[in-house]
Amino acid sequence: MTSAALAGRGRAIGSLLMLFGAWGALVPFVGPYFGYAYTPDKAWAYTSGRLWLSVLPGAAAFLGGLLVLASDGAATFGAFLAVLGGTWLVIGQPVAAFALATRHISAGSPAASSGAIFGPATMRFLEPLGFFYGLGVVVIFLAAVALGEVVVARMAANRFSERLAEETAMQAQPPYQDQYPTDRYGPAY
Repeated sequence: MTSAALAGRGRAIGSLLMLFGAWGALVPFVGPYFGYAYTPDKAWAYTSGRLWLSVLPGAAAFLGGLLVLASDGAATFGAFLAVLGGTWLVIGQPVAAFALATRHISAGSPAASSGAIFGPATMRFLEPLGFFYGLGVVVIFLAAVALGEVVVARMAANRFSERLAEETAMQAQPPYQDQYPTDRYGPAY
């Protein structure tokens, strides 16, 4: 695979990570406009649960995607940051419920409002997937693919530089000469 193809795929994966990270960070605030919300189901209502369980992991995935998109050197750190954000989207709610119960950090409850596209039972099923669990799994998958692409691209670049060094060394050597010195009358023993 050429480096241009790897770079194109890296840009696509970085863009997707940014898109899903922005979704994760903003959906709690804009979801109520289209009946897709957790309590409090008011648009742009701030809670500490939204900050810790949606905004920060979404921002981590967004920033990770930006780093994957921006440069090869920062892509490894960006993919790792996106993995952390996706992991927190998946496990953040149960961890916060267990470890931070006294601080009242909670995402709220799925709220099936009257403006929803589907019925209340379907919305209560879809909201945790789109806010946390499904979104986190997609972010982790994309970050893992980005990390794999970085590793493959570096291995290909290392192989190319090794081959180039070998060819340069071969061209720098003088042409093949006999081991024994000769003069114009034959070997000089």
